[in-house]
Amino acid sequence: MAKDLLRFATAGSVDDGKSTLVGRLLYDTKSVLADQIEAVQRASVDKGLSTPDLSLLVDGLRAEREQGITIDVAYRYFGTPTREFVLADTPGHVQYTRNTVTGASTAELAVLLVDARNGIVEQTRRHAAVLAMLRVPRLVLAINKIDLVGYDEETLRAIEKEFTGLARSLGFADDAVQTIPVSALVGDNVVERSAHTPWYGGPTLLGHLETVPVVGPEVAKPFRMPVQYVIRPRDSADARSAEASRWGALHDYRGYAGQIAAGAVVPGDRVVVLPEGRETTVTHVETADGPLAEGTAGRSVTIRLADDIDIARGDLLVAAEAQPVVTSEIDATLCWLSDKPLRANARLLLKHGTRTTQVIVGAPESKIDTDTLTDIEAEGTLGLNDIGRATLRTADPLPVDEYADIRATGSFLLIDPPSGNTLAAGLVGTPLALSPAE
Repeated sequence: MAKDLLRFATAGSVDDGKSTLVGRLLYDTKSVLADQIEAVQRASVDKGLSTPDLSLLVDGLRAEREQGITIDVAYRYFGTPTREFVLADTPGHVQYTRNTVTGASTAELAVLLVDARNGIVEQTRRHAAVLAMLRVPRLVLAINKIDLVGYDEETLRAIEKEFTGLARSLGFADDAVQTIPVSALVGDNVVERSAHTPWYGGPTLLGHLETVPVVGPEVAKPFRMPVQYVIRPRDSADARSAEASRWGALHDYRGYAGQIAAGAVVPGDRVVVLPEGRETTVTHVETADGPLAEGTAGRSVTIRLADDIDIARGDLLVAAEAQPVVTSEIDATLCWLSDKPLRANARLLLKHGTRTTQVIVGAPESKIDTDTLTDIEAEGTLGLNDIGRATLRTADPLPVDEYADIRATGSFLLIDPPSGNTLAAGLVGTPLALSPAE
């Protein structure tokens, strides 16, 4: 029986111990090779350490080791008998807040670390705001280095109380946040329960990761599927392979391939092709392994329709009874990812799903002060790591949902036309309801 998959991200201030925590998870779940462990042990001895520095299992780049920091998002894959995991380990430095956006954008859970000695700091608030804006549904507050505060329960409870208030102000429900006291260095409550915290009755970090529900919010949403490719085999000898012929008469076959972004689809469903607006019926849902009774969010499928409609890459198939708005003007939140600042009325490219179109970005109206969680003046521009709001005008109408409703069709990228570099991640609407600064 196939195991389910949890995608989660780590975030926190620099030196809070994220790399050590990830290394501990990998080491204690036996997810690293023997030669990697030996290399870490040798490097630890060279550094004069008496125990292995497990952060070296994560900070593998030479530049990271030389600087002593993690400088990019590192994706780690590991598993237990219960579940498979994809972990996005993000940097802690303020200047790399943009990488938290990247790592958390597809996460179903985020582990936010704080140092038990320092408690909630500015970077904690900044990361919590980003995670709330990206609609990460669940959080773990991992209070690390509890061994350095003598495993004191009062210290944990004070940090937990402060963070609970912050999480509530950002829109997280109380049952969406789990607080776990850990010591990544010695392994307390990471994989094995600690004898030093008898006052803590909750799960270990791994225990929580193995048991938290992983059904993403997109599954219960209305059906959405961006068309990636139109399959229409040519009626010629080279098209009549054994693999292709099992679909029947090739000259009559037309399928629309893509990954289901939200919801589910079954044969007989009424769907609409956007932005054109033609309605039709699904006749088949297929994969390379054969037909499916149902396709669900995250599954790559080919859909066949009852009517011969002109459909191309970039179109969006949606549930007929719950359609997104088709518009050329988008009020959006932008997470600016580039050293090149945004200027008013910049002409860029916008990538939404499988469609790319030209866009004019209006002057930013405001930006978020991530230290105080208030709106402040944007002064007509956004710089690296800024999160601001602006109105965009697209050359072609786009079918979009509010990001707060459906993440996949409520998000987009802004691209620099000359270089092809990604400038910003965009969210349709205003995911965080913040008050203006006084």
